[in-house]
Amino acid sequence: MTQTIIDVKSKIRAVKDFPKAGIIFRDITTALKDYETLQVMIDYLCEQFKDTKIDYIAGIESRGFIFGMPMAYKLKAGFVPIRKPNKLPAETYSQEYQLEYGTDKIEVHKDAFVQGANVLIVDDLLATGGTAEAACKLVKKAGANLVGIAFLIELEALKGRQKLDAPKIVSMLKY
Repeated sequence: MTQTIIDVKSKIRAVKDFPKAGIIFRDITTALKDYETLQVMIDYLCEQFKDTKIDYIAGIESRGFIFGMPMAYKLKAGFVPIRKPNKLPAETYSQEYQLEYGTDKIEVHKDAFVQGANVLIVDDLLATGGTAEAACKLVKKAGANLVGIAFLIELEALKGRQKLDAPKIVSMLKY
């Protein structure tokens, strides 16, 4: 599997000074356009949770949708979008989180999960952990059971994992 991870990592483009000076942006579009690489990424993340009872995959907008939908299909689970404010048409739970300067928030429908359902949160990137932490709180607010969080990429120096309280946290690629 290590060779596979190295192969996937080689498909991720590093863009210097984006979106601002001093940041190296990990661009997954170069990996997504290659069907074999996409397949390896989805298969790897699903494999990590194959023995976990999952009722729903909750994908965080927007790149969590890219990985969450095929994972839901493979793991025979429903898919629930966690969205930015004012994007969901029915009644929602909201959760604020801290940004470098200010706050933002995400939302989920109040009826998104059956009470006590097992939920796996999926996103493409773990950086500071603010968005993922807010998603965990939303799942719990909605009366569901958080069984894990899956990321394609983790930026370890930003220590986002330390903010997360989940039984299992998986990231395929670490920078």
